[in-house]
Amino acid sequence: MKTTDSRDHAAQARASHAATVAHDTAAAPVDALRRRLLAGAGAGAAAAGFPALAGAQGKAINVGVILPLSGANAQFGINSRNGIELVAEEINAAGGIKAMGGAKINLIVADGTSTPTTAANVAQRLITQNECVAILGAFASSLTIAISEVTERRGIPLLTMSFADQITGRGFKNVFQVVSKASVIGRAQFNDAVGIAKAAGEKIDRVAIMYEDTAYGTAQATGLRAAAKDAGIQLVMDDAYPLGITDVTPLISKLRASNAQMVFPVSYLNDSLLIVRTMRQQKIDLPAIGGAAGYVIPDFVKGLGEFAEGVLSVSPASHDLAPAFTERFRKKYGYFMVHEALEHAVCMGVLAEALEIAGTGEGGKLRDTLRATKFTKGWSAAMTGGAVKFDDTGLNTLAVPVMVQWQKGELVTVWPKDVAKAQARWKGKLV
Repeated sequence: MKTTDSRDHAAQARASHAATVAHDTAAAPVDALRRRLLAGAGAGAAAAGFPALAGAQGKAINVGVILPLSGANAQFGINSRNGIELVAEEINAAGGIKAMGGAKINLIVADGTSTPTTAANVAQRLITQNECVAILGAFASSLTIAISEVTERRGIPLLTMSFADQITGRGFKNVFQVVSKASVIGRAQFNDAVGIAKAAGEKIDRVAIMYEDTAYGTAQATGLRAAAKDAGIQLVMDDAYPLGITDVTPLISKLRASNAQMVFPVSYLNDSLLIVRTMRQQKIDLPAIGGAAGYVIPDFVKGLGEFAEGVLSVSPASHDLAPAFTERFRKKYGYFMVHEALEHAVCMGVLAEALEIAGTGEGGKLRDTLRATKFTKGWSAAMTGGAVKFDDTGLNTLAVPVMVQWQKGELVTVWPKDVAKAQARWKGKLV
């Protein structure tokens, strides 16, 4: 198997069961969670298969991985790559895809940077030059949307943990989203925070929203807005800000003047650090409830220190709900399995299970298998809901967000209570 990057792990290549990784660039009580999701949600391209690869027994199966491995979101990309590689290595060590003669997973990892056009071009190259049977990625919703245009035309599956509603909202047949969509995550972000406040004895009447003006931010803000309206709670601030913002002082000044009782920021890492740090430096101590992404990775607490303590965030999955799986990640990489790593691991696990069932990497059959199957084996069980089942749009119907909180430097699941691993704190009060 080819290796085109020094990261392809010479040691792993020598190991008989390791995944071969080639870089294409220059460089639980899960039933309770499922019931909660179902209650809260109340609310054609021609296939282009690659017979030489898909039909050959025992031959390597090329899987494309597109992630932001450079730029502002590089750490998310690295985390995601780590999760995917872990699962691919485990699959290969267990004998590969047995229905395809023990074919090994060959990951071809490419940097999508932070530019949708670049990500789309990379996807085209992985499909036409590397004959990838599927694509995994790309963390940032804007990149994933661009990639999905390519995979849809080429008729091969794209498995993603990106949030934006648009991903599965366009009638595409070849895109599969293992997490809840952003508007559902936004509703959970709002409703769970209000639930925690109520349990602490505080009645919430006024809230603030600030969000990055991207596909992810705007979609999740839509869910927050709808939840506030349903609850009859006033939005005293509802502000978008541009990608790459470097000065949030005007936003924080407006927040202070709004008299909000809590704030819901939806942002990636750099923005989250700026927002929370500026709030605390200005002695604004109202609760901040993050929108996943930058709020639920080790870099958040590293960047903020004591300012991170008590910060709540919604999360589409959590490492402490599936320790039998996630501790394998911690042992290998030395830090807890952050949500994007976990969800991308699930993408890899679902794809492997689909390949076993289909017995081929041919695009149409693989797509149909992904659409028709409830995935329950291996890493599929690590997702909230304990399994993965896609609806006609490609959305995982079993996923449900949870609320997590930074407590003494650790990120723990605190809500809903029936799955919590620690008590939530609201303004220092345990609930």
